[in-house]
Amino acid sequence: MQHLLLIAFLSASLFLPYPPCAKGADLNSDKQALLAFASSLPHARKINWTLTTQVCTSWVGVTCTPDGKRVRMLRLPAVGLFGPMPSNILGKLDALEVLSLRSNRLTVSLPPDVASIPSLHSLYLQRNNLSGIIPTSLSSNLAYLDLSYNTFVGEIPLKVQNMTELTGLSLQNNSLSGPIPDLHLPKLRYLNLSYNNLSGPIPASLQKYPASSFLGNAFLCGFPLEPCPGTTPSPSPNAPPSQESNLEKFWGKHHKIIIIAILAGGAAILLILIIILVICICKRKRDGEPRTASSSSKGKGVAGGRGDKSKPEYSSGVQEAERNKLVFFEGCSYNFDLEDLLRASAEVLGKGSYGTTYKAVLEDGTTVVVKRLKEVVAGKKEFEQQMEIIDRLGQHQGVVPLRAFYYSKDEKLLVYDYVTPGSLSAALHGNKSAGRAPLDWETRVKISLGAARAIAHLHTGAGGKFIHGNIKSNNIILSRELSACASDFGLAQLMATPHFHPRLVGYRAPEVLEAKKPTQKSDVYSFGVLLLEMLTGKAPLRSPGRDDSIEHLPRWVQSVVREEWTSEVFDVDLQRHPNTEDEMVQLLQVAMACVAVHPDQRPRMEQVVRRIEEIRSSGSGTTTRTSPEDKPREEHIQIT
Repeated sequence: MQHLLLIAFLSASLFLPYPPCAKGADLNSDKQALLAFASSLPHARKINWTLTTQVCTSWVGVTCTPDGKRVRMLRLPAVGLFGPMPSNILGKLDALEVLSLRSNRLTVSLPPDVASIPSLHSLYLQRNNLSGIIPTSLSSNLAYLDLSYNTFVGEIPLKVQNMTELTGLSLQNNSLSGPIPDLHLPKLRYLNLSYNNLSGPIPASLQKYPASSFLGNAFLCGFPLEPCPGTTPSPSPNAPPSQESNLEKFWGKHHKIIIIAILAGGAAILLILIIILVICICKRKRDGEPRTASSSSKGKGVAGGRGDKSKPEYSSGVQEAERNKLVFFEGCSYNFDLEDLLRASAEVLGKGSYGTTYKAVLEDGTTVVVKRLKEVVAGKKEFEQQMEIIDRLGQHQGVVPLRAFYYSKDEKLLVYDYVTPGSLSAALHGNKSAGRAPLDWETRVKISLGAARAIAHLHTGAGGKFIHGNIKSNNIILSRELSACASDFGLAQLMATPHFHPRLVGYRAPEVLEAKKPTQKSDVYSFGVLLLEMLTGKAPLRSPGRDDSIEHLPRWVQSVVREEWTSEVFDVDLQRHPNTEDEMVQLLQVAMACVAVHPDQRPRMEQVVRRIEEIRSSGSGTTTRTSPEDKPREEHIQIT
């Protein structure tokens, strides 16, 4: 209800007239005030505010008026601001309507000049470490005030009585004391004063709010809480007048009928519950496996597929007390916290070995990818250390960087950039009838080289012992320029002993299927399967009824090549390109070396990179090539 109220208010505020601004104030003065604010407060995440960039179009968290002349909104939730809020800086933004600095580590008191900005409609400072008294200089134009989860002391200012535009007041989880003012605020729809040290009777004007608005105040009394000592309980405002004598007469006449009706109703309810329980048990047996949290998604999907949009199911495992613990990495410019993420609309992109992947669209339009991990056995310290390694390795143009993560006992989430157009799998095997153009040979070589360089880079991490652990075409993401980026790496070390899905066995090296432990050599094997997938156009998956899938792709390629039918291996879309067969054969040799049965016979990734670079340079540097028709016979590939 609170979130709906905020959304409604912000939508309405777009059409409110702008108050008069201070004489001489303009966008430049707003810019100087914001730069002064940023320089006076340390912050964990970099804020991209500079003198040379445009305030209204480039600065994170800043929204200007439609005419672009003043700063209208400042939203910097969970950017790691810490320290005292500076005085006489933000107060200069006299056209500011919305200020959100929630979920930071701001300390000391709330400066009076901030609270008294005349144009301010919404002030969100919840989940900080602010203390002292609430300023009495609160703007009378405030429509929403949220100071919850701080350590404010003293009484609720009487000035609140004059804030007639107020629609929401959140002061819970502070150390406020004294009586509650008698607030006659006609527009107030949401009120929360719980978990403070307030005392005395609840004013009659506020007794229409639920008991949850006042819980946690030991010395507070009156409806809807317990009656105050020495007073008779006041009836609910909507309760009918007492008619005890009439009730007694009614009970005397009809008590037997009432008892029978109650018993019959109870029996009916019990019967319904038993029927529901039996149905659930039967359905569970039919499904053949116990339900988990991830199976309750409203957006069903398969690997590489699309699901329906819904609220993210990963919010179910996030506890209220931990909702501000989304950890961002240095350099990330995203302007949201976990609370925003949990309110986002979600679409299932795929379900893989390590969990379910969602496309999440936040309320401000920001789009990210959220991976909900399953079967994580690593403790919090080990998990965080691995995230740091993944972040360091993510500073490479060939990998999808990890932007943030969340860890709790019941839920582990990873946040990545959303990259379009999508995965290599979709580009190779997507619906051709939807106008998808097949990847040409030069593009496939470019993707092969980019992916090889990315994996070779990953193998340099953790003292040269880092592994990707989950190489497949769904985890090679293509940019708009069709450059390859590796994703989903470094997670195998955090997981329980994997139970590989039959559809994904084709990417796994033989020793991984036996020992269940991936290595850098098994990464090379998986990359070799990936090369074969690009060369043949066939997915190494078990997909009955599909011509473009082979359960054991390396074995199939071996059988075809040994019969000297080399050209039959290649994707029909590649055979339309003249003078490329030599290069295709060379890349096929590289792929077959990678999928050698014995790990010691496989090359290292840096050797694979050099070989693909040679193939690419020889192809681009050759002006004339021998056509297949000029050859006396087809070249035979020796495979050991």
